[in-house]
Amino acid sequence: MGVIVGESGDDANKRQLYACCRGYRVSVRGAPGAIRVIAGYLRGSRLAVPDRPGLRPTPNRVRETLFNWLAPVIEGARVLDLFAGTGALGIEALSRGAAAATLVERDPGLAAALVANLDRLKVAGGTVEPADAMAWLAGTPRSHDIVFVDPPFASGLWTPAAQALDRGWLAPSAWVYVEAPAAAPLQLPPHWRLQREGHAGALQFALYRVAAGIR
Repeated sequence: MGVIVGESGDDANKRQLYACCRGYRVSVRGAPGAIRVIAGYLRGSRLAVPDRPGLRPTPNRVRETLFNWLAPVIEGARVLDLFAGTGALGIEALSRGAAAATLVERDPGLAAALVANLDRLKVAGGTVEPADAMAWLAGTPRSHDIVFVDPPFASGLWTPAAQALDRGWLAPSAWVYVEAPAAAPLQLPPHWRLQREGHAGALQFALYRVAAGIR
């Protein structure tokens, strides 16, 4: 089992990631924070959370709710964790039976932590793309069954990301999870049909299904 470091992203970003990874070791005990995988074959495994301004892992209760929603479709799915951060969503998906997960993260330190966490846990099927998510989406599309859209709250990237995903990144009838501040107005494609939604404090989260054949 191994971790693939994706070929996308600019060369400078990739060089930074490789440089980080050469000497990078994830120590959960020494990390500023840690979260646990909730279920699946990695259940209970801890993921180190590096100290980064604005880094905001999806709360455990929200993750548990999301993956209960996805339980009937997660097995064998091709997953895209678009603004990966800690990788909590993508790694949880792999733990629960997803066939593959691509984790896109522009911060070299966070991307290196993703590689190190996946390697330490011996997770198969994980690919880390050290790239800006929007720049990465401008590349050649590859179809995904489940996509997680949880950008930094200050970025306002929900609508641009949704528009970019619609250009070939979504399989017919794909599932898209969106996480945002409770007050954020989300303008998503009309053929993304709301299936489930919830709130947790100042957070709103929702699961959409893409209506096949409608654009």
